[in-house]
Amino acid sequence: MSSLRKKMIEDLRVRNYSPRTIDTYVRCVASFARHFGKSPDKLGPEHIRDYQLFLVESKHASWSLFNQTVCALRFFYKVSLGRKWVIGHIPFPRQEKRLPVIPSVRELKALFNAVGNVKHRTVLMTMYAAGLRISEAMNLQISDIDSDRRLVRIRQGKGKRDRYVPLSSTLLNILREYWKAYRPESWLFPGISPDQPLSVSSVQKVCSIAQRKARLSKRVTTHTIVVTRRYPTTPVAIAIAPSARQEPGQSGLRQGRRSSLVCLISTWCLRSRRASARWPFRTSS
Repeated sequence: MSSLRKKMIEDLRVRNYSPRTIDTYVRCVASFARHFGKSPDKLGPEHIRDYQLFLVESKHASWSLFNQTVCALRFFYKVSLGRKWVIGHIPFPRQEKRLPVIPSVRELKALFNAVGNVKHRTVLMTMYAAGLRISEAMNLQISDIDSDRRLVRIRQGKGKRDRYVPLSSTLLNILREYWKAYRPESWLFPGISPDQPLSVSSVQKVCSIAQRKARLSKRVTTHTIVVTRRYPTTPVAIAIAPSARQEPGQSGLRQGRRSSLVCLISTWCLRSRRASARWPFRTSS
């Protein structure tokens, strides 16, 4: 490991960046240096601009990759190298806005039915019902399920923040049936080793296989399932959403990821369409 790479990793760790972000930043800076065949400390603003043009025009990089590269280079030159010109010469790109893929009730039912393993199916249902990222669902522990207050505690989610999300009666029944079948002790969804959670890649693979088995025309991923939950105008989302009344310490429907206007619309949808909403599965307690 070079001294520059080691210094950058140490700078990121001191600032409490997540291991995944550290890996992404280091990989982006390494790709930048590899493109010119030089050490990054010997490259300047002109090289950065040329590399940005390369990402856009030749590589046709996504906005996500382009933005990650900008963040990584800004951190490397400003923090690790102390270059003061970095702010003005590495601008952020304009974010593209695209509508998400929203599966229908029939498509969600087909997807869940295509998952034969009870644990894997429960993982996907939990992600959808609680609006959890895949890493958040994998890190759930038995003690995080508060059935009395109907809350799920999320430990160190994105941005290393704890939060609570509502626990619907439908999801609670599904989790109870799952617990009766598997009897997990610590992790809610343990992997091959009981003292380790299920891996993210295994769940992603299960979702991909289920999509092919269900013969869905839409590309449904674990991220798609979470995004679908965040659009409560669909009957499936309304059916599993708990009451709009919240308990102390409980955040909004999307935990600060939605404007106040959309929150008002979501609350209206929950109240006006709850009676006619449908959930793909009926699970008795």
